[in-house]
Amino acid sequence: MNKVFTHAAEAIIDLTSGSSILMGGFGLTGVPENLISALLEKNATDLTCISNEAGLENFGIGRLIAQKQIRKMICSYIGENHLFEKLMLEGHLAVELVPQGTLAERIRCGGAGIPAFYTPAGVGTEVAEGKETREFDGKKYLMETAITADYAFVKAWKGDTEGNLIYKGTSQNFNPVVAMAGKITIAEVEELVPAGSLDPNQIHTPGIYVHRIFQGKDYQKPIEHLTHQMDAEEIKELSPEDLKKEIIGKRLAQEIKDGDYVNLGIGIPTRVANHIPKGMKVILQSENGLLGIGPFPEEGAEDADYINASKQTITVASGGSVFGSEQSFAMIRGNHIDVTILGGMEVSERGDLANWKVPGKMVKGMGGAMDLVASADKVIVAMLQTTPSGKSKLVRTCDLPLTGVRCVTRVITELGVYDISPEGGFKLVEIQPGATIEQILAATSGRLIR
Repeated sequence: MNKVFTHAAEAIIDLTSGSSILMGGFGLTGVPENLISALLEKNATDLTCISNEAGLENFGIGRLIAQKQIRKMICSYIGENHLFEKLMLEGHLAVELVPQGTLAERIRCGGAGIPAFYTPAGVGTEVAEGKETREFDGKKYLMETAITADYAFVKAWKGDTEGNLIYKGTSQNFNPVVAMAGKITIAEVEELVPAGSLDPNQIHTPGIYVHRIFQGKDYQKPIEHLTHQMDAEEIKELSPEDLKKEIIGKRLAQEIKDGDYVNLGIGIPTRVANHIPKGMKVILQSENGLLGIGPFPEEGAEDADYINASKQTITVASGGSVFGSEQSFAMIRGNHIDVTILGGMEVSERGDLANWKVPGKMVKGMGGAMDLVASADKVIVAMLQTTPSGKSKLVRTCDLPLTGVRCVTRVITELGVYDISPEGGFKLVEIQPGATIEQILAATSGRLIR
């Protein structure tokens, strides 16, 4: 059977309105750009799209959302697509939000013929509503069902005429599992070579999963956030708000030991990088499929050379590796990460965390946070202690939808360091330089233990 097609439009000739489509990609990496462009030209509507996220308004799936071709999104993270968020909040787009690791595993199971599985992610949150809960070895788990789709769109670096695929860097992300779960899987590749040209030992996706393949063109190489380690002079130039965040970042660095495997959430946690001592080896683990070791790059680096990890850009130096998102979450759920640091909107005095949604106002999606807090032994929340309006984020009980229940072990703010007491309450461990106990008392609405 000839799997090779001339271009994207030919490869989706039989796709009709109402189809369901799985799409690879994570952020702006590994996105099937040519197939998305062909869908735009075809103007198929009423589509159900299953993907980690929806990119930007002018890139990736976001283009289909802007043209109102998608009826329903099943995804884990909305990110910076403000149009997506607006349409969802206004009820113009059906959205099913799924924890990132759960989404990866649901897709993998769909391709592997496994109808359902149990996961700790989402227990005690709105994700658990209407789902079977079962206890194993004293811990609660949710039953989640597999996902398949009419079509699967994947993007690879190299492919051969038999459909064998090799991905580059973190463009693996969701692509290998997506390739498994489509009734018709279509791969676009940067380089298409004759069968036998690829080393069998290097192939990530065997051709048995791929039904159609073509060589793409005109790929963009956007970089989400290119950062570097700031020096003392740059830190001095920061705004008062950013200086508070740097105080937190500096204290967070003390939580990390030489050789630790660390997962950093977006926002304040990434500032840890500014304060890791020279010569100290820290291995960052990222949900998009990366174990990477510094140093951090200079401005202007190409994304072909540097790989985004938790919104920090780092090199994959000696000892680093890349893999699919499903394996990344196996590391997370298997509790192989030494330190997990996330941002927060609220933390309760019993250690509950809320950090992904403000009903009716803001929804970013839970991303990998629910998976991370469900399995890690050491969960540190890094956040400013009050909202811009002065409301405390250290609360008696969380008002916002939960990310996890009794999961936080330590909270670090610009004012202090707090441990969650087993009996409930915020035990003050340290007062940050320049802060006072009076400021801490005024900024804490939950029970403070001194």
